[in-house]
Amino acid sequence: METCDPCWTCRNRRIQCDQSGTPCAKCEKAGLECFDKRPFRWVKGVAIRGKMQGRSYEGKTGDSSSALKPVRLPAKKPRALVSGENVPIALQDPSTSHLDQVSKYYIDYYNERICKLFIVYDSDKNPLRSLIPLGMKEPILQKAILALAARHHVNSGQPFHQFQAPTSPGLINANRDALLFKHQAMEALSRALGNANSNSSKKDTTVASIFLLIFLDLLESGSDGWNFHLEGAKSLISSQRLVGDAGVDSGPGQTIQEIRGFIAKQINLIETLGATFLRPKLLSEFISADQEDAQPQESIEKSFLGCPEYLLTAIQFLSNERDTMAGSKLDHAAIQTHIQDTTAMLSLIQNFDCYAWASSLQNSSQSSPNKISNLCTLSQAYKIGALIYGRRVLDALTKEVTPQDGLVSELLGLIDALKEDEALFKCILWAIFVAGLECRTQAQRDFLVGCLEKFWVATSCLNVVNAANILRDYWQQEDKLEVSSRWIFDIGRLGRDWLLI
Repeated sequence: METCDPCWTCRNRRIQCDQSGTPCAKCEKAGLECFDKRPFRWVKGVAIRGKMQGRSYEGKTGDSSSALKPVRLPAKKPRALVSGENVPIALQDPSTSHLDQVSKYYIDYYNERICKLFIVYDSDKNPLRSLIPLGMKEPILQKAILALAARHHVNSGQPFHQFQAPTSPGLINANRDALLFKHQAMEALSRALGNANSNSSKKDTTVASIFLLIFLDLLESGSDGWNFHLEGAKSLISSQRLVGDAGVDSGPGQTIQEIRGFIAKQINLIETLGATFLRPKLLSEFISADQEDAQPQESIEKSFLGCPEYLLTAIQFLSNERDTMAGSKLDHAAIQTHIQDTTAMLSLIQNFDCYAWASSLQNSSQSSPNKISNLCTLSQAYKIGALIYGRRVLDALTKEVTPQDGLVSELLGLIDALKEDEALFKCILWAIFVAGLECRTQAQRDFLVGCLEKFWVATSCLNVVNAANILRDYWQQEDKLEVSSRWIFDIGRLGRDWLLI
């Protein structure tokens, strides 16, 4: 049997090509375009590096649609991809030939900027990047990708303290693009949800699109509909589980399965942390397949925020305890049971070994001691945040007010320690907000506002600007009280449903 030369796609992925044909079996299984030679890539400007990088001979500066030139990537020796490094995507290939230059620019923007934003560490295993080839075939996912990229482009460079509508011609155009792409994505979503006969692979891309629309809400405000998107995604995932996995083989096989698992895990994370600042029982209960299978192995390279699953389970329990108190009047026996259960959970959280967790993560054997130490600090921030939250839940049960100055100081120290690691710092808005609800001194509050500004620079997510405004208003109200511990209830009654993660 005659064989072909190894394809460029497999060589670039650093795997052995089976040389079975074009496309080869490995590319076909992974859902990737099979190239025999290095493809072209669209970049902005007349040069990919050097003094002329980003410059153009025509078009206005800042106009995202001008001066997009196809250039061939320079040949490089194969080497291991470092976590946090951008992974180039080929945009001059048959699957993107139908796209206009503006769309190609935003696809490249998504690849370079967005994929590393909503993951702890960027790598060649980033599931968000796996959505790009699927988006080339499905309009709903493609428009969600484009809307996400365009909105982030508009937000980038805006001042933290005086966020305003874009005024430069380039950003005005980008804002128009963002609104158009979002409108098109929502229209496509409406059509997809109205098609009861859609197959499993279509539902997968619909769930992935909804998932990206939740991130779009973080960029736009953090309160404009993420909870409705979340409920819709959960409903679709549950319906897929009921009918089984028939139809999976019609998609890109293993890639689809991995994306499914990733999205289900992150939806559970978003729901768990998001519910802590919402009105009680606003969200329905969701049990992902991963929770059912009780898979112990965690991968930091496939996590949105890096919160240990053990702590997520604990936070979910504490949030449910809060909801129980808010939803019904408990008798003495029931209250005592809840006090015992909550106290036991706080003890479990206190005993959680952050360093052991960071050391045991998938691929941690290849991690440096400094990286493990930083991941340990990240998990400690979630641990202390969970303890502060849980003690306020216990206070509500016992009718007491527990001083938390020591825990708050510890949490502020952890937040400060993570400021130098941007990849991890962008994961701790939840912990920053918990600290903000407890801090009483002006120095602590000024420090946290500075952290929120740094978070804005790192992410361009408008929900962090709103988080700062919420805290300022809350501090003004709480300064009138000697002590307050009821923020676990009060913060969800602000009139809007905020996602502060």
